[in-house]
Amino acid sequence: MSYAVKELFLTLQGEGFHAGRRAVFVRFAGCNLWSGREVDRASAICRFCDTDFVGMDGDGGGRFEDGAALAAAVEAAWGTGESERFVVLTGGEPMLQVDDGLVDALHAARFTIAIESNGTLAVHPGIDWICISPKAGSTVVQRRGDEMKLVWPQPGSDIDAIEDWDFRHFLIQPMDDARGRENWDAAIALAMARPRWRLSLQTHKLLGLR
Repeated sequence: MSYAVKELFLTLQGEGFHAGRRAVFVRFAGCNLWSGREVDRASAICRFCDTDFVGMDGDGGGRFEDGAALAAAVEAAWGTGESERFVVLTGGEPMLQVDDGLVDALHAARFTIAIESNGTLAVHPGIDWICISPKAGSTVVQRRGDEMKLVWPQPGSDIDAIEDWDFRHFLIQPMDDARGRENWDAAIALAMARPRWRLSLQTHKLLGLR
């Protein structure tokens, strides 16, 4: 199958467990919880998304005809050196497009594959690092993985239920909206009250990275 990619770029992972790690980001176009268009935000399941995933016009974006073509673009973005190759598949919702062909091609290029998903679709079994960021009001089917990253506050989120899911790491991340410091305080309060959770900050925004 072909892949619609909004943008593809080399950066440092800005948030979550792997914050600070060199990575190629592949941002897929499209999501199943919001169209990405402001006119639809108020009626969407996910109304707080801060990412542009509409179209294929971002840096490095475009239509890639198969897994080999997209893996070649990821490899070119990484540059020289074969050690510690790391790619993050994100979106939008990457599991609308990720398939065997892409996973096999990225592994053949010696990349460790991470995914950032809303969890409403089962993650491909070949993914090496699974990060799920659930959205209140959605039905999460991927309830196991490496990293649970919950944007906070989210009214309607059942923290007790989420803590029963099978994840190795639980991270709480302040929502990036007009409430600013209030969200930071809410996330800090949750981490202080529930020691299983660790605070995650969007350091790429603080540092001016993508």
